[in-house]
Amino acid sequence: MTPPPAARLGVGVIGAGRVGPVLANSLRAVGHAVVGVTSTSPSSQERVEVLLPGVPVLDADEIVRRAEVILVTVPDTEIAPVVEGLARLGCWQSGQLVIHTSGLHALDVLEPARAAGAIPLAIHPAMAFTGTSVDVARLQGCPFAVTAPGPVLPIAQALVVELGGEPFVVPPADRAAYHAALTHGANHLATVVAQARQILAASGIAGASRLLGPLLTAALDSALDIPDDGDAHPGGPVVPGGAETVRAHLEALDELGPSGVGEVAATYRHLAAASARQAAASGRITEDVGEEIARLTEE
Repeated sequence: MTPPPAARLGVGVIGAGRVGPVLANSLRAVGHAVVGVTSTSPSSQERVEVLLPGVPVLDADEIVRRAEVILVTVPDTEIAPVVEGLARLGCWQSGQLVIHTSGLHALDVLEPARAAGAIPLAIHPAMAFTGTSVDVARLQGCPFAVTAPGPVLPIAQALVVELGGEPFVVPPADRAAYHAALTHGANHLATVVAQARQILAASGIAGASRLLGPLLTAALDSALDIPDDGDAHPGGPVVPGGAETVRAHLEALDELGPSGVGEVAATYRHLAAASARQAAASGRITEDVGEEIARLTEE
């Protein structure tokens, strides 16, 4: 086996959740030295032991003093307080790379570090993390949203490439919209799937995963095959079932009642109306059908 290249940068990790140890593991594999990581719980300590064996657990201020690259991989709401707190302690160093992995934030949360001379970078891997070695392999080819000042943008892109990812640039002003798209697609998809399971359970139908799996997989594949400049084409119930199918579904959901499906009926109404508007705009249903569905889905 070819030995790894000599270490080039000292990497420190603040936050041993599901993301930080995975990224540090990948940077270590290409020759960077991981000099320290924070750990505040038994689960994070276990991740450190598995993914970063031999790396010392240190306080955040000590990590910043030792490392040339700092990965701030704490929850979104904690990034700004952590960076500001370390700035008050005088920890940040000129020329040091400070990187957060939030999809939501641009560079403003790193301003205290930048003011002290550090170089702020934001890289967001567009994937869900388990915090295990499985994620290391999944980084290969993963898209990374990169936001950085122009002169140092190549540095952020190079780090992503070293991680095995594919960088694409997101301007600071578009960062929240980018994150909204991913959240709307992934998190809200999970909500809709959970609600579909809820309807089946309330109807006494077992085996939700077996029933939904093939259909949802095919639907997702079909939706992802649409070109970026193509028209969305929602299928049933709006197309081809139209208003009659929507009416039947709403009546069935109403019969199950709040105790059976909770907020599902409201979600169905909202999404059916949105699908009808898309289908009418693309000519897949007539305006009359779209208007009838709009009336049916009014709260």
